[in-house]
Amino acid sequence: MTEPGEGKYIKALEEIVSLAISEDLGDRGDITSEAVIPAGARGAAVIIAREPCTISGMAAGAECCRQVDPHMVWLPLVDDSQIVPAGAQIARLEGAMRSILAAERTIINFISHLSGIATLTGRFNAELEGHAARIAATRKTSPGMRLLEKQAVADGGGETHRQGLYDAILIKDNHIAAAGSVSATIERVRRALGDDIAIEVEVDTRQQLEEVLESGADRALLDNMSPDQVRDCVKLAAGRLIIEVSGGITLANVRDYAETGAEIISTGALTMSAPAMDFSLEITQ
Repeated sequence: MTEPGEGKYIKALEEIVSLAISEDLGDRGDITSEAVIPAGARGAAVIIAREPCTISGMAAGAECCRQVDPHMVWLPLVDDSQIVPAGAQIARLEGAMRSILAAERTIINFISHLSGIATLTGRFNAELEGHAARIAATRKTSPGMRLLEKQAVADGGGETHRQGLYDAILIKDNHIAAAGSVSATIERVRRALGDDIAIEVEVDTRQQLEEVLESGADRALLDNMSPDQVRDCVKLAAGRLIIEVSGGITLANVRDYAETGAEIISTGALTMSAPAMDFSLEITQ
């Protein structure tokens, strides 16, 4: 699966941060701070983690500062993917007090959400300890936030999987229905894109996997199967292709799926069900 280039990530970051700032400041800015704080007042603040977590979103924090006030200074005190305890200071802001307060909520929104994803991914990884299976994200992401959320998965030690429909082949039931069969679908893909591209096919039953094994696919995605069903399919495949499992994966059962011998376990829970971590901004001077 391909990873986004740095330029693409930066562009997405700039766009989503711009939208987030715009919805908070609107056309008038932070009218409370402008009424209370003198225009020339300067100061500093720190962002504090209120609970243990894996950090993600530091680039978003820096971009928020840059867009609100290019003269504001963002000093990161930790790195993305770093695990911090409750009470840890993760960043320091210096500059105009009005600017610091105008950026506060947007910064915390990004870091809370993305650190939540990284932290949950880390918890899934902990359940996989001692097994070869790898945890991966899916395309179930918040609209407009995909690159940031998938980076948060990576910060938590997971795999980002495919970024979108444009960078990897995943044949699903509707594709097969349109083409008539698994073999016909794969033939069309090979004819359109060549023999070098990896092909993954989603299957719901052992019988469908047998057809996939005969068709020359590179991966099979076992969808909504029980651990016992997955174990049977892994034995059937016998290393002839990569086995991925998805559907109904939770922290409570992910170890059961890892014990089947599947190589990849993907779940939308990483990006869609992660609770936000608790952060706060405190003025220090």
